Amino acid sequence: MNTQSGPGGAVATLTRGVRTAPELTRGAGVTLGLSLVGAAGRIVVPVLIQQAVDGGISGDRVDVGRVARLCIVGLVVVIVAAIAQREAMRRLGVRSEHALYGLRVRLFDHIHRLSLAEHAEEGRGALVGRVTSDIETMTQFFSWGGIAWLLDSTLMVLVAGVMLAYDWVLAVVAFIVAAPLAIVLRAVQRRLIRGYDLARERNAEFMSQVGEMITASAVTRAYEARPAATRRVLQAADRRARAFVRSSTIGAFLFPSGEVFSVLTVGAVVVVGVLRGPSSGLTSGALIGFVFLTYRFLEPIAEITEVLDQTQAAVAGFRRILGVLDIPAGPPSPDHPVPLPGGSLDVRIDGVDFGYRPRLGLDEDGALALQGVSMSIASGEQVALVGATGSGKSTLGRLIVRLADPTVGHISIGGVDLRDVANDDLRERVMLVPQDPFLFDTSIEGNLVFARPGTDHDAITAAFDELGLAEWLAALPDGLATEVGERGEQLSAGERQLVALVRAYLADPDVLLLDEATSAVDPLTETRLAHALARLATGRTTIAIAHRLSTAARADRVGVMEHGRLIEVGHHDALIAQGGVYAGLFAAWMTATESGPPGPT
Repeated sequence: MNTQSGPGGAVATLTRGVRTAPELTRGAGVTLGLSLVGAAGRIVVPVLIQQAVDGGISGDRVDVGRVARLCIVGLVVVIVAAIAQREAMRRLGVRSEHALYGLRVRLFDHIHRLSLAEHAEEGRGALVGRVTSDIETMTQFFSWGGIAWLLDSTLMVLVAGVMLAYDWVLAVVAFIVAAPLAIVLRAVQRRLIRGYDLARERNAEFMSQVGEMITASAVTRAYEARPAATRRVLQAADRRARAFVRSSTIGAFLFPSGEVFSVLTVGAVVVVGVLRGPSSGLTSGALIGFVFLTYRFLEPIAEITEVLDQTQAAVAGFRRILGVLDIPAGPPSPDHPVPLPGGSLDVRIDGVDFGYRPRLGLDEDGALALQGVSMSIASGEQVALVGATGSGKSTLGRLIVRLADPTVGHISIGGVDLRDVANDDLRERVMLVPQDPFLFDTSIEGNLVFARPGTDHDAITAAFDELGLAEWLAALPDGLATEVGERGEQLSAGERQLVALVRAYLADPDVLLLDEATSAVDPLTETRLAHALARLATGRTTIAIAHRLSTAARADRVGVMEHGRLIEVGHHDALIAQGGVYAGLFAAWMTATESGPPGPT
């Protein structure tokens, strides 16, 4: 193992890991005691062999009774040691599974608390890899490697002490001959660390590519882009395979090196013992017993060489998991939260800058996604944010619901800075309905009830009535029990948006942010959505990120985004009369839709 104490060292990683997963240390004293009993039992057998040879065999005579008693003692010791060792293994295995379960839960929870910027930087596939493959690597290690380290290390310490007590000269010979193995293992281990770190990186990259290809299967089939997508996955798979082959090749060097040093050590002990002869006080039984002890000393080394590469893989996985846990949860909940005032809430945006790469404050192109954005939205007001794709309107919306914090500036709701509001309080009062709402693979009712736990069937049905969607619900084959499929794919885009609006209604927020909830729908569904939105927005501060400018025309005010800046704010009619950017956007939209100005809803 690498003994460096730096932040990337194996010892430092394992030390931090034990602090992160305290279940590993619970009952560790009892487990270690049982392991010592098991190790002691394996040492007693060579001692009994020495006693049998020296005390039970004299010339041509064999003291059968003495040998039989020693055999019985050996049998009892072996049985007790086996029971103790098995119990130690069971305890370690149970503790390990509990620890990894707790670690997986903490990691999963922490990933869900990361900011939007961190998710964009890390990549979803890489984060999934931490919860799945990296944890699985550690599971494999603790099911065998961790047990080997515990049992074999205790056995080596005990055997080394007995060897010194038996004959310190032969013990020193064995230690000197076996010592270079530690140097060889250290040199190989350094390369294993780098090899397994690269292998885990390539595995995360591969999972990202596979996840992307599966998610985008409809698009790749529609555009016949499967060869290109498949080629990217195969290239990632090839890089993964080469990284794992390289690390496995390095690891494969460990076992034969251990075998070679085992042969050399036993040979040296026998040669030195024979040369010293009986005159040194070394009896035949003592030499035979010492040879057995030498094997007992070398057995753990051989087993450790077999699990060392697995250990390095687990350390690499552990390091990557701790790296994710080291990312500050974002946005963090304040130490002393300030409660939001009751009733409808206003929104104030003051000099906000934001970049998706928080360590640099930049987006992928090297520019801020938002720059100097300031705006005040009165309580109960309905505001539309418009602009070209990439103008920053969706990013601003996500900052308002605090999926991330501004790089510079402040956003306050109800006069309270979002950084001072408890996350749970904010989620109850502020709600985002995304452009492509996510639905879980369950029924419509199952996708609604989690918005407000404890909501009964009648309350959900009433919500559809109040939003004017009872007719649509009745037309579904199984009503609320209708299964939506994975990601809601058994519903149309508009129907998914309808479900999302009902979900927002049940959550009953005071501030509602709609990321163009009327995009990509047919006229009938748009009408249903428009009526539902009007009822949902009543009495609430509503911010609509609008791609269809009919939404902007119905708003109290319109904010126009361009290259991350808020360049125009005003009522639809005033902005049209102004003849600026919004007027140009609206004229282009009217031409594209070939329709007249939208009427009131």
